[in-house]
Amino acid sequence: MTIKLNHTIVHGRDKRESAEFFAEIFGLPAPVPFGPFLDVEVGNEVTLAFLSTDEAIQVQHYAFLVSEAEFDQIFGRVKRRGLDYWADPARKAKREINRHDGGRGVYFQDPGGNLLEIITRPYGSGP
Repeated sequence: MTIKLNHTIVHGRDKRESAEFFAEIFGLPAPVPFGPFLDVEVGNEVTLAFLSTDEAIQVQHYAFLVSEAEFDQIFGRVKRRGLDYWADPARKAKREINRHDGGRGVYFQDPGGNLLEIITRPYGSGP
């Protein structure tokens, strides 16, 4: 049996704001309602199920492997929105990107405070 991640729940104060932000930044189709969730599917058949909550939110980190062209498009949308971004998960290298393993990577936050990351090469894959 091959085990695949199918979906994960992304908590936020406003599921619509978070789901629409994610879909727009990543250039994906609009979120689809499913029960109490707003679902956004990414390219490898994994669904992010956005859910509103008033409870304390444990900030999560979601990393996405993208092509060089997709990086340029997504990063362009991040900059056009005037979002803060960093080269590192500790958020110390502000307004920088990283070049680990010969690729590019950057971190930014969604409206719920979760840390999103785009990378063009998997970590540990470089020369």
